[in-house]
Amino acid sequence: MDFTEITIRIVSSFFVLLLLTRIMGRKELRQLTFFNFVSGIAVGSIAASLVVNQYLDIWAGIYALCGWAILTIIMGVIDIKSKKAREVIQGQPMILIKQGKIMEDEMRKARLDINALNAMLRKKNVFSVADVDYAIFESDGTLSVMKKDNKQTITKSDMNIQMVKTEPFPISTEVISDGKINKKNLSKLNLNENWLDTQLKQAEINSISDIFFAEIQKDGTLYIDTRDDHISKQ
Repeated sequence: MDFTEITIRIVSSFFVLLLLTRIMGRKELRQLTFFNFVSGIAVGSIAASLVVNQYLDIWAGIYALCGWAILTIIMGVIDIKSKKAREVIQGQPMILIKQGKIMEDEMRKARLDINALNAMLRKKNVFSVADVDYAIFESDGTLSVMKKDNKQTITKSDMNIQMVKTEPFPISTEVISDGKINKKNLSKLNLNENWLDTQLKQAEINSISDIFFAEIQKDGTLYIDTRDDHISKQ
């Protein structure tokens, strides 16, 4: 395969891809669901083969690109028209936190652990699970968060209140994860397991293994989420 043929293949695949992406729409870029992800990889692989695979006829490659694009468009139309098909193609949003409680079953279905959930919350400027009323894992992999009413964003400057630091801890800190104590974090906060045991007894929790997640709030209180929280089917 000489440079002339390679150039023809590059130019052909470039303009065909440009045309097809315009036809398929911005959704392929804006909302990267599982189907969009697979579609993007497939189109990219076909385009790459069209450029470098000398055994693939140019017209056959263009036909393959157009065929996949048409299939993607058809699936997009079906997605709009049929709710059931949309659930199969894209999946459904999953409620990971409901009324302030972590839904462990939904977490397992989403293949997320508490560390991943906390990381996603931090990207939403939420640094404590206790501040969340609802958290929904969208089909495109993003997390939508609704804070509790008393945690809605309002600045002290809006209320002309002078900022005074009163919290004993700088940030909410995990102390129990999946039934195991994080001794390192306890030590950083100058706390020990005796203090933790006392707090659990006050909350009428007899075994640490019953706890899915617990963290110390900035004000020194302990947020506890027990295991086996189930989401109701609607």
